[in-house]
Amino acid sequence: MKRRAIWIIKVLLVAFVPLNVISQKVINVACIGNSITAGAGIKDPTHNSYPAQLQALLGDGYKVSNFGFSGATLLKKGNRPYWNTTTYQQALQSMPDIVFIKLGTNDSKKVNREFYDDFNNDLHELVQSFRQLSSHPRVVLMLPVTSYGTDSNGIYDPVITSKIIPFIQQVAYADNLEVIDLHSLFAGKRELFPDRIHPNAEGAGIIAKRLAQLIKQSRDTSYDLIGKIKESKKINSFYGFRCADFTYNGHACKIVAPKWSAIGHPWVWRARFWGHEPQADIALLERGFHVVYCDVAELFGNKTANSIWNDYYQLLHKNGLAKKVVLEGMSRGGVYVYNWAAENPKKVACVYADNPVLDLKSWPGGMGTGPGSKDDWEKVKVDYNLSTDEDTANFSGSPIHKVKDIVRGKYPMLHVLADADEVVPAAENTIPFELAVKKLNGDITVIHKPGFKHHPHSLPDPTPIVDFILRATKFE
Repeated sequence: MKRRAIWIIKVLLVAFVPLNVISQKVINVACIGNSITAGAGIKDPTHNSYPAQLQALLGDGYKVSNFGFSGATLLKKGNRPYWNTTTYQQALQSMPDIVFIKLGTNDSKKVNREFYDDFNNDLHELVQSFRQLSSHPRVVLMLPVTSYGTDSNGIYDPVITSKIIPFIQQVAYADNLEVIDLHSLFAGKRELFPDRIHPNAEGAGIIAKRLAQLIKQSRDTSYDLIGKIKESKKINSFYGFRCADFTYNGHACKIVAPKWSAIGHPWVWRARFWGHEPQADIALLERGFHVVYCDVAELFGNKTANSIWNDYYQLLHKNGLAKKVVLEGMSRGGVYVYNWAAENPKKVACVYADNPVLDLKSWPGGMGTGPGSKDDWEKVKVDYNLSTDEDTANFSGSPIHKVKDIVRGKYPMLHVLADADEVVPAAENTIPFELAVKKLNGDITVIHKPGFKHHPHSLPDPTPIVDFILRATKFE
């Protein structure tokens, strides 16, 4: 009787243990690449290359294999094709569950540039050679890291950015592949490249951390927001991601879908200047955020603009996007996001503003130290019915006048601020806004860019912006 009781208990225990715990299948990760993957120039690459550091981050349950081959090209007609190596054959034979492909750096050499017509097809075929394996792996493309070499005949960053990266993004779009932007991650990090080409162990650690984040992140692969939108759509590529252009209530709109959605369906709402300095948007798309746009130019955040945005918000939230949205406002976009946020405080996860206009009298009004914009100020006067000097003097429709309503939302705010902004003077916009927010115990952080003017916006490496948004949306 006692034996039977023990047997029953064992059966019950097995019944309630998850299958993956019982089977404990090891997930094979294959890192395909060149000398950067192999760990060239790194002391003790066996332990310090990015595949080795990825193994350490993932731990038990994963087997990460380094299939890097120094000097390898993606191009079959390149000077050293990866296709012709035993390393490639070993990678195929490993039956991987996840494949990271980091090729293209050596293809930027002058000797290989005459074969660029073949690049997309060669990359497609390489991807298919893995996809056709019985293990049916998840294949992820990786954009080359920044190169700091100065020899235009060798590995050359201008060629990487103008040719190689667009090629990879085109294949990512055509084959519906995930793509990781390593290039932006290393912008301005020359100190991590002792020989200008190969990252050191610290740089390899940055790559490993990013890949580990991708592997560990939970995904919703069934959600299709674009498919839920009934309006007629035109589908095209936004840096390798699917972008839908359509008209809603008479206004041009866009939705860019990630390859899969993060749990909860988070999203970013770009207010103005679509596609300008897109590195933060791209990084968030990689992490499962949708990026959207609704053109209300040039209404400068007035009641009509807010009403149009309210309708667009309802469309997107009704079709599954999160209740709270990340608002992104560059330059005059700051007026749009903050005026909408002031009316919709419970619908905002956070605000990222970049050299934002916060006082319309400063810009485009030109009533401070900046030049303003006469034509745009005339539009503001129409938008807000400012017909007299008294109307202008009493105007209070800018975010700087709505700080109390903005702070009421209790969401964090991040401003990237060019301290020498000659168009939207900091002393008339972000600085007084920051003081007013803090006086009301609001949550605002300002990243200063000493010496920078209004352009360029954003940061070459968007990591501080992305990390802020991930924290605000609980995806850090």
